[in-house]
Amino acid sequence: MAKGIEIRAAHFPGRAPIDTYGNGGFRFADMSHRGSILCLPSGIYGWDMDMSKPLSPENFRRVLDEADDIEVLLVGTGTELRRLPDELKQALKARGISSDPMSTGAAVRTFNIMLSEQRAVAAALIAV
Repeated sequence: MAKGIEIRAAHFPGRAPIDTYGNGGFRFADMSHRGSILCLPSGIYGWDMDMSKPLSPENFRRVLDEADDIEVLLVGTGTELRRLPDELKQALKARGISSDPMSTGAAVRTFNIMLSEQRAVAAALIAV
C-alpha cells in the first residue's frame, strides 16, 4: 500500500536564535514558521497558540514536560503584555522554572541574548 505525504508537527531539532519575527511568524536557522513557537532545549516546535487563547498550564504542557532542562521561561504574549495566571505561574514554579511575560519582540531579543550566554532558557512566543 503506497503511503501519501506525511504531515508532521513542525519541529526543528536543536537550539537556534530567532532571526526575525512578525507578519504572523518567525525565521530561525534559515527556515521560517508561520504561527507561534516554543523554543525548548529539545528543539523549536510549532505551537497552536494565539493572543485569544488562555495562558493555561494545558497550553504549556510541552514546556512543563521539559522542566528539568529549563531555568527561565520567557513568554512572548503578543503585541500586548499579558500577566500569567497564578495557576500557570505556580505550575512552572513547582517545576523550578521562573517565568517572565513580556511582548513577543522583547521576548525574542531576551531569548537570543540568554541563548548566546548558554543559559538554560526557553521561550513560548505568540506570533505577531
